[in-house]
Amino acid sequence: MGTSTRWKGPAGGRWSNASRRLARLPEQPAKAAQRLESIADDQLRALHETLRADRSAFGLYDVACAAGEQLARVMGSLAAEGEESADALLTRLIRGVGGDGGTLADAAVRRGLATAVRDVRALHPELDHALDTGAARGGIASDILCDLYRFFFAGLVAEFLRSVVAEHLKLAVPVLIAVDPEERIAGSVANTVLGWLPSPCERADAPPEPGPAADPSPEPPPTLPEIAASMVPEVVGRALGLTTEETTGRKGAEV
Repeated sequence: MGTSTRWKGPAGGRWSNASRRLARLPEQPAKAAQRLESIADDQLRALHETLRADRSAFGLYDVACAAGEQLARVMGSLAAEGEESADALLTRLIRGVGGDGGTLADAAVRRGLATAVRDVRALHPELDHALDTGAARGGIASDILCDLYRFFFAGLVAEFLRSVVAEHLKLAVPVLIAVDPEERIAGSVANTVLGWLPSPCERADAPPEPGPAADPSPEPPPTLPEIAASMVPEVVGRALGLTTEETTGRKGAEV
């Protein structure tokens, strides 16, 4: 993407429909806010349809998988040695996971990390206390790391679509200033995607599959970072619509 050419966002089909709906939002803020939730669903479905047709579209799948593997590795180090502040935690994640790539997918990873830290702090106020008192330097609890993992993938998708929405707001009516469409759509997308994503902690707590009865030396159970890393293809597939189940409200199978 050259410096003189600005990305105008994806076009065609459901993408164009969502763009037109943004430009025709009701003037009443309450009605506009309600409509934005439906538009968020349109944007998410458009992304999923695009990726099912071409998994390489936007480079999002490969970037998400690579970032997920790096996040699993960083989870291991954070479990052993945390950070002294929320800013230091985010900086560590950006350096270990976000990279310095210049694509929209790369940028969505970095913004997804920022929203994941924000959301995990809101869900776990004890994290801020641990950071403030220095207790977090001894390691961050597994349940917090597992929520960070899920929040990241949901935030990655939401932040990518936030970029799409920003490009589609050129014809929007002034009422959008009052309802903050980018934030509302990103929040709706993140909440939807989050509901589809399994937790590494739940997998770690699941009963082990039975092995050979005569095995005298069973292998030790995988660590939480190992579980998180092994789940990346599944979690990315769910987040990007490449794996759909009835639990997501859409029938289908992995494609």
